[in-house]
Amino acid sequence: MMKPMRKFRLGLLGAVACTLTLPVLAAGIADAYPAKPVRIIIMSSPASGPDILGRMIGSRLSEIWGQQFVVDNRAGASGNIGAEIAANSAADGYTLLMVTSQAAIVNAMFDKLSYSLTKDFTPISYLASTPFIMVVNPSVPVQSVKELIALAKGRPGELKYGSGGSGSPPHLAAEVFKSMTGTDLLHVPYKSVSPALTDTISGQIQMTISVVPMVMPTVKSGKVRALGVTSQQRTPLVPELPAIAETVPGFEAIGWYGLVAPAKTPPEIVAKLNAELVKLMGSADFRERLATMGATPTGTSAQEFGTHIRSEIDKARRIIKAAGVKPD
Repeated sequence: MMKPMRKFRLGLLGAVACTLTLPVLAAGIADAYPAKPVRIIIMSSPASGPDILGRMIGSRLSEIWGQQFVVDNRAGASGNIGAEIAANSAADGYTLLMVTSQAAIVNAMFDKLSYSLTKDFTPISYLASTPFIMVVNPSVPVQSVKELIALAKGRPGELKYGSGGSGSPPHLAAEVFKSMTGTDLLHVPYKSVSPALTDTISGQIQMTISVVPMVMPTVKSGKVRALGVTSQQRTPLVPELPAIAETVPGFEAIGWYGLVAPAKTPPEIVAKLNAELVKLMGSADFRERLATMGATPTGTSAQEFGTHIRSEIDKARRIIKAAGVKPD
């Protein structure tokens, strides 16, 4: 029979061996990743801001690591379809989710969701931010935000605006605009912002608020008329376009993009992804490419992005309550 002291020594040696092995295993997990294609779920349609950024990042990571990063568009239900799929995916680093300000708004607006943005996901990095542009069909007899407000007040409930669904940033931006200006605009929700812009062009609805890269080609072609940007100040991309805040002091609506993974994804994989994304966001060529889509690169630690998400959800709750926003 083994003596008690010998048993203790063997147990102690085993514990030490396990402790020494853990960092090696962790390093092995990070070194081996990615060993197969990685899916990036986008909660909006092709050609949207998140889709464009997701493809840019996916293409670059594919080049760096020699594995495909494939974009998977899952639009609909205010982004909830894509979020649910990601939340229920394996926490192995091979399913990532591009989240935007919409995800924070939805988590603040809807009482019953099948997922939690803060509990079911692990933050990786805050990537970039962008303002939106308010546009109207050319047949709408206004040339400025001031004239739009006057027209809306003279025709309460007649002007229709489209958005990518209840809880989308353009929806909240328009509702805050209504609240701050005392106007009555009718919300028409779509599955994504693309059909909302299409119907604005055709005249089925009168206006929408959309991201810079999607809306600017239609502005330049004269298919829609731009009235203002949603940032506090004018954007260098379209410096001639006034900020809505110049007419409505205090108005601001900023979109943002970030990457998360299912909760319990190995921290070594999260750290590896974060390090590469922060490097990408800081590179000169990537910053130039982001500028063409109206975005300002950020790149943060996972912890900082987690703090940002929680702060944005709290902020959205306050705005929703003050503006009296209701899901459609």
